[in-house]
Amino acid sequence: MTTEAHTESTEATAPTGVILTDVAAVKVKALIEQEGRDDLRLRIAVQPGGCSGLRYQLFFDERSLDGDVVSDFDGVEVVVDRMSSPYLAGATIDFADRIDAQGFTIDNPNAQNSCACGDSFH
Repeated sequence: MTTEAHTESTEATAPTGVILTDVAAVKVKALIEQEGRDDLRLRIAVQPGGCSGLRYQLFFDERSLDGDVVSDFDGVEVVVDRMSSPYLAGATIDFADRIDAQGFTIDNPNAQNSCACGDSFH
Protein backbone atom coordinates (compact mmCIF):
# COMPACT_ATOMS: atom_id res chain seq x y z
CA MET A 1 0.00 0.00 0.00
CA THR A 2 2.79 2.43 0.81
CA THR A 3 4.31 1.90 -2.62
CA GLU A 4 1.00 2.56 -4.38
CA ALA A 5 0.43 5.78 -2.43
CA HIS A 6 3.94 6.92 -3.29
CA THR A 7 3.35 6.24 -6.99
CA GLU A 8 0.07 8.19 -6.97
CA SER A 9 1.66 11.24 -5.34
CA THR A 10 4.44 11.25 -7.94
CA GLU A 11 1.95 11.27 -10.79
CA ALA A 12 0.07 14.19 -9.24
CA THR A 13 3.20 16.38 -9.16
CA ALA A 14 2.71 19.78 -10.82
CA PRO A 15 4.76 20.60 -13.94
CA THR A 16 8.12 22.17 -13.15
CA GLY A 17 8.85 23.88 -16.46
CA VAL A 18 7.11 25.90 -19.13
CA ILE A 19 5.16 24.25 -21.93
CA LEU A 20 5.45 25.47 -25.52
CA THR A 21 2.53 24.47 -27.74
CA ASP A 22 3.17 23.06 -31.21
CA VAL A 23 1.72 26.22 -32.81
CA ALA A 24 4.03 28.45 -30.77
CA ALA A 25 7.05 26.23 -31.53
CA VAL A 26 6.41 26.56 -35.28
CA LYS A 27 6.17 30.36 -34.94
CA VAL A 28 9.36 30.57 -32.86
CA LYS A 29 11.21 28.44 -35.45
CA ALA A 30 10.00 30.72 -38.26
CA LEU A 31 11.07 33.87 -36.39
CA ILE A 32 14.53 32.45 -35.65
CA GLU A 33 14.94 31.46 -39.31
CA GLN A 34 14.05 35.05 -40.31
CA GLU A 35 16.88 36.26 -38.07
CA GLY A 36 19.25 33.99 -40.04
CA ARG A 37 20.87 32.61 -36.89
CA ASP A 38 20.99 29.15 -35.38
CA ASP A 39 22.25 30.12 -31.92
CA LEU A 40 19.07 31.82 -30.67
CA ARG A 41 16.69 30.42 -28.07
CA LEU A 42 13.41 31.76 -26.71
CA ARG A 43 14.03 33.21 -23.26
CA ILE A 44 11.07 33.76 -20.94
CA ALA A 45 11.58 35.86 -17.83
CA VAL A 46 9.59 37.50 -15.08
CA GLN A 47 10.49 41.14 -14.39
CA PRO A 48 9.30 43.69 -11.82
CA GLY A 49 6.54 45.95 -13.14
CA GLY A 50 2.96 45.83 -14.31
CA CYS A 51 -0.09 46.58 -12.19
CA SER A 52 0.31 43.48 -10.00
CA GLY A 53 4.05 43.71 -9.46
CA LEU A 54 5.44 41.34 -12.11
CA ARG A 55 5.29 41.07 -15.89
CA TYR A 56 6.54 38.64 -18.54
CA GLN A 57 9.34 39.15 -21.02
CA LEU A 58 9.78 36.95 -24.10
CA PHE A 59 12.81 37.52 -26.31
CA PHE A 60 15.44 35.70 -28.35
CA ASP A 61 18.75 35.20 -26.59
CA GLU A 62 22.03 33.48 -27.36
CA ARG A 63 23.36 33.70 -23.79
CA SER A 64 23.57 30.89 -21.26
CA LEU A 65 23.19 32.03 -17.67
CA ASP A 66 24.13 30.07 -14.58
CA GLY A 67 21.07 28.18 -13.35
CA ASP A 68 19.09 28.40 -16.60
CA VAL A 69 16.34 25.82 -17.05
CA VAL A 70 16.33 24.71 -20.69
CA SER A 71 13.48 22.77 -22.33
CA ASP A 72 13.46 21.50 -25.91
CA PHE A 73 10.24 21.50 -27.94
CA ASP A 74 10.75 19.88 -31.33
CA GLY A 75 14.10 21.61 -31.83
CA VAL A 76 13.09 24.91 -30.22
CA GLU A 77 14.90 25.63 -26.97
CA VAL A 78 13.01 27.56 -24.32
CA VAL A 79 15.14 29.04 -21.55
CA VAL A 80 14.00 30.31 -18.13
CA ASP A 81 16.42 31.89 -15.68
CA ARG A 82 16.77 30.56 -12.15
CA MET A 83 14.86 33.46 -10.52
CA SER A 84 11.89 33.31 -12.95
CA SER A 85 11.54 29.53 -12.95
CA PRO A 86 9.29 29.21 -9.84
CA TYR A 87 6.89 31.85 -11.23
CA LEU A 88 6.62 30.08 -14.59
CA ALA A 89 6.30 26.43 -13.48
CA GLY A 90 3.47 24.87 -15.50
CA ALA A 91 2.88 27.97 -17.65
CA THR A 92 1.80 27.31 -21.25
CA ILE A 93 3.15 29.50 -24.05
CA ASP A 94 0.92 29.59 -27.12
CA PHE A 95 0.63 31.69 -30.27
CA ALA A 96 -2.67 33.23 -31.36
CA ASP A 97 -3.26 34.41 -34.93
CA ARG A 98 -6.86 35.59 -34.98
CA ILE A 99 -8.65 38.83 -35.76
CA ASP A 100 -9.23 39.53 -32.06
CA ALA A 101 -5.79 38.45 -30.83
CA GLN A 102 -2.36 38.04 -32.34
CA GLY A 103 0.92 37.18 -30.69
CA PHE A 104 2.28 34.97 -27.98
CA THR A 105 0.06 34.24 -25.01
CA ILE A 106 0.96 32.89 -21.59
CA ASP A 107 -1.48 30.82 -19.56
CA ASN A 108 0.08 30.72 -16.10
CA PRO A 109 -1.51 28.70 -13.28
CA ASN A 110 0.61 30.70 -10.81
CA ALA A 111 -1.14 33.98 -11.66
CA GLN A 112 -3.20 35.19 -8.72
CA ASN A 113 -4.99 38.14 -10.29
CA SER A 114 -5.60 39.61 -13.69
CA CYS A 115 -5.69 43.27 -14.59
CA ALA A 116 -6.34 45.50 -17.57
CA CYS A 117 -2.83 45.03 -18.93
CA GLY A 118 -3.36 41.26 -18.92
CA ASP A 119 0.22 40.26 -18.24
CA SER A 120 0.80 40.80 -14.53
CA PHE A 121 0.60 38.58 -11.49
CA HIS A 122 1.84 38.37 -7.91
